[in-house]
Amino acid sequence: MGDYHFIYKDVEGRTTQWDDIQTKLGNLPPKPAPFKPPAFTPAEDESSKPKDKAWLDDKTEEDLEGLEDDPELDDDRFLEEYRKQRLAQMREAAKIAKFGSVMLISGADFVREVSQAPSDVWVVVCLYKEGIAECGVLLRCLDELATRYPATKFVKIISTECIPNYPDRNVPTILIYNNSAVKGTYVGSHHFGRRCTPEAVALVLCQSDPVLNDGQSSSESSRDAVLDQVRRKFIEKVVTEREDADDGYNSD
Repeated sequence: MGDYHFIYKDVEGRTTQWDDIQTKLGNLPPKPAPFKPPAFTPAEDESSKPKDKAWLDDKTEEDLEGLEDDPELDDDRFLEEYRKQRLAQMREAAKIAKFGSVMLISGADFVREVSQAPSDVWVVVCLYKEGIAECGVLLRCLDELATRYPATKFVKIISTECIPNYPDRNVPTILIYNNSAVKGTYVGSHHFGRRCTPEAVALVLCQSDPVLNDGQSSSESSRDAVLDQVRRKFIEKVVTEREDADDGYNSD
């Protein structure tokens, strides 16, 4: 048997007066709201947007390069200078993004990755051997520093692949390269203190040269920032260890 409880609706969703009365009495289900399509909003015309700093901030590197001969920007010296500034920032960020971790290299890679690195890039090379505890400790420190200072290049290489017959007693060894020249050599982990923390390693690496660079400032100011950060972290760590020791004493 068919279902007679239905509501007549025309193409626009209107019902009859009789159906409306039956709906009020509860004999018919409530009528649905009439369909209303969403309002049409035309897409914003790109050429109609005001050309200001926010407009340039939304552009990709390719877009900014394509605007080099834009006549409207040529007439606005501020926007043209800002375009060049944004383009330089993007290129610098792309260069920094190449690093950020400790890269494993072989003897065949050494010249390309280390000796031929760009002159403005400092390279930290760790000679190591698997199974030697001191090497593992130092590499963990370098992993953390590589993340903190992505504008500095960190690489690791098995000692005997870098220097044939290199004695195991000399690993780990750190070599500092810049502009195709060795700027520092540290044989053994004792150079970085008894505990060999990332802060201790950073402090040694930056004693004389701006080796560590976060990519956010110039070389010398970056070096000063590294030293300040290392000292601050060292103090925070000492305070935390003292507080933990006091808590343990009080709990006893």
